[in-house]
Order: sequence, then structure tokens, then C-alpha cells
Amino acid sequence: MKLDSAQRRAILAHPAGWIASGFGSGFSPFASGTAGSAAALLPWWFMRELPMAWMIGIIVVAFALGVWASNFVIGRLQINDPGVIVWDEFVGQWIALLPLPLLVWPAHWQWIVAGFLLFRLFDIWKPWPCSWADRSVKGGFGVMLDDALAGAYAALVLALISRFSGLG
Repeated sequence: MKLDSAQRRAILAHPAGWIASGFGSGFSPFASGTAGSAAALLPWWFMRELPMAWMIGIIVVAFALGVWASNFVIGRLQINDPGVIVWDEFVGQWIALLPLPLLVWPAHWQWIVAGFLLFRLFDIWKPWPCSWADRSVKGGFGVMLDDALAGAYAALVLALISRFSGLG
């Protein structure tokens, strides 16, 4: 669904709208989820060398922030899970890349691309329980949950590839 200028202004008039839209990346005219996942790589680049406990803490806080921001945008637009919300892609992408510092460090660009592609695959494919969360859990929590689960699938596959390929 394409948003009109009044809807865009209503979203961006509040900090929650900026967060939910991934600082504007969710307004991409095509593939807003992919644009949000790509935009998530920039903050991850700065977080990547933090201790694992800090990274997990940031992800937990970002998830909670995403629930709040998503609820705000859903309330403003009266649409459940509008495409402009991409903060869920930020969190899911960060979860997908979480194993890299433990397994393949320094992470060469190929591993980052693999994590990006795996997250996009699981986010679009939505294997169970991602599909269940997408259909059954509503509001901001539901928006965030299916992508967090997709990120967990991507992280698991990335870790398995690293572990058993001998490339890590």
C-alpha cells in the first residue's frame, strides 16, 4: 500500500514513526523490507565488535522499542503490519548476524552477505513458527516477533554453514 503525504507526515511527526520506518528506509518505493534489512547493516557495523552481552542487550531493547514504535504506526494508519514498518527487519537482521563474532571473526563481506540473504529468505518464506506469528500475533509484538524468529533461523543456518563448511 502506497502512503499519501498526509499519512507520511503523521508517521514522521513522532519519534516512534522514525524508528518504526527504520529512519525512513521503510518509505522505499519497492522492497521496503529489503531496504530496511540493508539499512540495518550500518548500525550493525558499529555494534559488531561489542561484547556479545551488549549486542544481545541492544537487540532486546530494540525489540521492545520496535513493539512500541510499531503500535504507534499501526494506530496512526489503522493497518496491521504496514510495509513502512521495517524496524522488525533491523532487529531480525541483527539477530541473523549475531553468530558472526563468535564463529568467523573478522567477518568478511561474504559472511555478512550470506547473513543478509538468509534473513531475507526466512523473512519472505516464513517457515513455522514465523508463519504462525505472522498470522496469529497482532499489533506491534506480532510485527516484531515473526522477523525475530526469521532472524533466529538465519542465525542458526549461518552458524551451521560456518561450523561444517570449514570456511569459518
